[in-house]
Amino acid sequence: MTASGCVTVHGELEVVPAATRSEAAQALKAFTAAYNAADKAYDPALDADRVAGPLGAINQAGLKARQKNNPDGNANHTPLELTDARYLIPKKAGWPRWFLADTDSNRDEDSGKLDTRWLLAFVKSGPDAGWKTSYLSVVAPSQLPGFTKDSDGLAEPVAADSSELAVAPEDLGTQYTGYLQKGTPDVFAPGTTTSGWRDARRTTRRAGFSYQYIDQPLDSGTFAPLGLKTDDGGALVFFSSKHFERQTAAKGLRPPLNADVEALLTGEVKSTLTKERVSSQLVFVPKKGAGDGKVVILNRLPGLTAAKGS
Repeated sequence: MTASGCVTVHGELEVVPAATRSEAAQALKAFTAAYNAADKAYDPALDADRVAGPLGAINQAGLKARQKNNPDGNANHTPLELTDARYLIPKKAGWPRWFLADTDSNRDEDSGKLDTRWLLAFVKSGPDAGWKTSYLSVVAPSQLPGFTKDSDGLAEPVAADSSELAVAPEDLGTQYTGYLQKGTPDVFAPGTTTSGWRDARRTTRRAGFSYQYIDQPLDSGTFAPLGLKTDDGGALVFFSSKHFERQTAAKGLRPPLNADVEALLTGEVKSTLTKERVSSQLVFVPKKGAGDGKVVILNRLPGLTAAKGS
């Protein structure tokens, strides 16, 4: 019984760590095993219960396409290894709960590749649910900020509607997609995934073809933003979005198809092809009033999730 007279069941009302470190380590181990099994067989069913949100949408669609094009599996499969794991576990009341695994991977061991860290956000929707990975970002170690921690060494989560940041986490998807469509509000630092991408889309030219783009925020359920406070008053935040690219061909022409697009295609491509992509972004959001106030995108992970012809 709490001081307010409410009964606490499964920790729904009590502020508790989202996971123990051993629980977090087991979740990472289970994800890696499922990911490798699915990648080796090109079978989305083998890791469907270990992924969610933007990573789940991208992973499942990608495996579906590769399975169709390579029914015998992945002849070039190399097992993913995630080591040197550091767990950032926030305290939280109620569900969902989440934690961040900051890991080293064997994907950058080839000569000449820059050292990177793989950040995986694990989400658990309820007391009887399993841990699923909803976000994955790959960043250089130098891009990682210091995180605020309490006396127990636990990370501090950022509220979705926080007024202490230059942009509240719950508004990032809307701000990003609005910027790509209209150029405003201009709250993002210039870069290849902000001003560079917007400019590239506006200047895309190909004889006989026209291009249209629609961008939509994804900000609920397992697509909701997740953020941790940094020691400078800012926050490291994951958020997600959806992007449509429509190609329309002039009479006598047909939009080109590659194997991955064709594997996910519905309808018949006569003059129009619409590609749907889901994207996750990892950003640093400064404290309100700090510096130039610009949100910096550290990593963007997009993936084709559907295609439609007409």
